[in-house]
Amino acid sequence: MLSSYIESNKERFLSELLDLIRVPSVSTLPEHKPDVDRAAAMVARRLGEAGLENVEIISTSRHPLVYADWLHAPGKPTVLCYGHYDVQPADPLDLWTSPPFEPTIRDGNIYGRGACDDKGQMYMHVKALESLRAVNGRLPVNVKVLIEGEEEVGGESIAKYVPANQDKLQADVALVSDTALYADGLPTLCVGLRGLIYLEVVAHGPSRDLHSGLYGGAAPNAVFGLAQLLAKAKDADGRILIPGIYADVEEPAAAEIASWKRLPFDEAEFLANEVGSPRLTGEPDRMILERVWSRPTFEVHGIGGGFTGAGSKTVIPAEAIAKVSFRLVPRQDPGKVIALFEDWVAKNTPPGIRARVRVLNGGPGIVVNPDHPAIAAAAAAFQEVMGKPTVFIRSGGSVPIVGDFATHLGIPTVMMGLGLPDDRLHSPNEKFKLANFYTGIMTIARFLERYGGGS
Repeated sequence: MLSSYIESNKERFLSELLDLIRVPSVSTLPEHKPDVDRAAAMVARRLGEAGLENVEIISTSRHPLVYADWLHAPGKPTVLCYGHYDVQPADPLDLWTSPPFEPTIRDGNIYGRGACDDKGQMYMHVKALESLRAVNGRLPVNVKVLIEGEEEVGGESIAKYVPANQDKLQADVALVSDTALYADGLPTLCVGLRGLIYLEVVAHGPSRDLHSGLYGGAAPNAVFGLAQLLAKAKDADGRILIPGIYADVEEPAAAEIASWKRLPFDEAEFLANEVGSPRLTGEPDRMILERVWSRPTFEVHGIGGGFTGAGSKTVIPAEAIAKVSFRLVPRQDPGKVIALFEDWVAKNTPPGIRARVRVLNGGPGIVVNPDHPAIAAAAAAFQEVMGKPTVFIRSGGSVPIVGDFATHLGIPTVMMGLGLPDDRLHSPNEKFKLANFYTGIMTIARFLERYGGGS
């Protein structure tokens, strides 16, 4: 039986995962390029050992992709499994209780960089496929696997690979485990993601930095002008004031809002334990989950310009730059939002200041039809394994590959992650609950069986 095979191989599965976490596959740091390559080779080897065929390590301009497949289930659907083996830098190291690349089991959790994001969750797929092959001699569906090494640095290579290899990657549905349960023990499917546009706004004032005593009161200040411009983007309640920004925003269905209201959400706990500020902000006529899941946002991530060193230097800065982003909801077109923002900047830049917008990247929001057969199979598998009805949520974040799969392959994505809200992704002491690793293997295996037509 499937459960018996997983139980009897638990220690080996864990040992293999710990070996993968030990590899410091930090994709953003050039000095770790050999480690990223080593992680790719390890993933490829494990896929082959799991019974996958046509295993490839695909070179790119930066970090390799890993591909494998098993296509011997005629008449059955095809599932494209996605994950990533690269990780964020571990800094600041002094805040880790145990070394980030020496994974440690503590209090029922695996601690280490990449334990949850995404090595542990990606590896659930590999072990689910192995378990199904070992028990049944075959898989219940056709499977393609595509694992990347650049997710933490923007995923440029896979974004080029997917549209260039549509026939090779064609499937009925994609499977991604890079999300979290809403709460520990509560089976959760994410059916919506916000999109993202990341931009820079560059402001120019005088032709050079000027002496504030000689020119103050007459010369425009680039930093102050940029701050004035950005302050016009939202009102005191957090509503975006850029004309047209809400024109294409689609309201969640009444049933979806009703389901969110039934979730065990505690606003006071959210404020105290997750945000940690004196109060929350945002549209007061929207509940918190709406604000973070189904409403567009405009945020300023950083401002640079002028003098910020030790001591004093009385200059009127000539240039300032701000990093900003929009989170988009489904039906909002990134190109249209960019055009609206560029027009707004041109019309609202203060006198004496010239401002321009640079677009760094962008992608749309996504909603998956909860009535899709694959979603129904995933919900049933979750409930079967975890013993509770599956809840459906959205995420305020973005998973760009989900949009790529929808745009270029025309397929929806089942997002069934087993992380927890407090797993500290991208932070010191990242963790993954050990029990969820094993639960994930079983749940993914049962999903593939159910989606393949089994009970």
